Amino acid sequence: MPDAAPAPTHPALGTPIPPRAVPRIPVKALGFSLGGFLAITYVLCVLFDLWFPQQAMRDAWLPLLPGVTWLDWWSFLLGLTEAFAYGWYVALVFAPLFNVCAARLR
Repeated sequence: MPDAAPAPTHPALGTPIPPRAVPRIPVKALGFSLGGFLAITYVLCVLFDLWFPQQAMRDAWLPLLPGVTWLDWWSFLLGLTEAFAYGWYVALVFAPLFNVCAARLR
């Protein structure tokens, strides 16, 4: 097995320059954070629609949540679950793509 190449040095000082680590996005952390963000946003949208029915936004987001109707407990829980799942979908697609691109473009 060949020896590892020595760390490059600063030309003027001879100080070793540490190699840069490739940035990585952990899928699990991104999934929970995006899922939580979208679930909280869904709850806030439902509350907004209940408090301000004349300004209701439900017509905009109901087509994005299959099976969700306005408004009963099962439909609300289904929308909450779907919002959380959308966050995980984005994390499962975006994080690996970012990690591969960051490693290749290093």
